[in-house]
Amino acid sequence: MLERGAFADVSAAMMVHPAPVEADHMPCLAVANLDVHYTGREAHASAFPERGINAADALTVAQVAIGLLRQHFSHSDQAHGIVIKGGDAPNVVPAHTSGRFLVRAADLEALGRIEPRIRACFEAGAVATGCQVEVGLVSPRYSQFEPDQAITNAYRRNAEALGRSLPGPANLTSTDTARPMVGSSDNPRPLAGSTDMANVSLAIPSIHPMLGIDSGGATNHQPKFAAACVTASADRAVVDGAMAMAWTTLDLATDPDLRSRLLSGP
Repeated sequence: MLERGAFADVSAAMMVHPAPVEADHMPCLAVANLDVHYTGREAHASAFPERGINAADALTVAQVAIGLLRQHFSHSDQAHGIVIKGGDAPNVVPAHTSGRFLVRAADLEALGRIEPRIRACFEAGAVATGCQVEVGLVSPRYSQFEPDQAITNAYRRNAEALGRSLPGPANLTSTDTARPMVGSSDNPRPLAGSTDMANVSLAIPSIHPMLGIDSGGATNHQPKFAAACVTASADRAVVDGAMAMAWTTLDLATDPDLRSRLLSGP
C-alpha cells in the first residue's frame, strides 16, 4: 500500500495493539522474512544411501550455524525460524526441504549487517551437503518504528484521561532503550516485535501504542493471551484505545502548531 501511494495524501497514522503491558509506543525491530529452499537428490535411505544428497541435512547444518552465530549477536539481533518441509518419508533421502526465518535487528542499518551472515549460514548448509540452495524475501523488509513524539504525547494525555495507566514517558527515538518490560521480576527484558507499519512511520508521522489487557501473565501469541483478548476487560481496552485515537485526531486537527506541521508534509 505504501509503495503504491495509498498514504500519499495522509497526514498521520495511528494504530494500537494488545499487549500484557500498557505503553504509549510499540518497540519495533527491523526485520527480514526469508524463505530458504534446498534441493538434493532422492535415494533409498537403506538400500542406496550413497546415491542420495540429503536436503534435510543441509537445513540442519544451517540451523546449527545460526545457533552458533548467536553468540556474536548484538543485544537487539535476533533470528528464529521453522522447518516448513523436512522430507516425505523416513526411508527416502529427502531431496527437497524448506524453512522460513525471521532476522531482526535494531534498525535497517543493523539488519544490513546481520542478514548477510544469516544468509551465509544457509549457504554453509548447501556447501556441506552438496545441495543447491535458494534464499528469497517473503515480503519487503520492515524498518524500525519511528514514533512521532508530539502525537505520542497527545495520545498519552487522552489515554490517561480515560483512566489508562501508562509507564513514565520516554524520549522516543529509533534507538529507544526505555522500552516496556516483560518477563518475571527477577528476569525482566524489553518487549520487542516488528510491524509493516514501521515502514509507514518513516514516510508520515505515526504512533503505535499498546493496550494492556488483563492476560493473567500470558503474552502475545499464546493461547491464553488469545482467550484474554475476548473478555469484557479486553473489550473495554479496545474501546479506550479507539476513543484515545479519536480524541488525538481532534487534537491534531485543532491544535494550530500540530495541524500546521502535519499539513506541511515531511
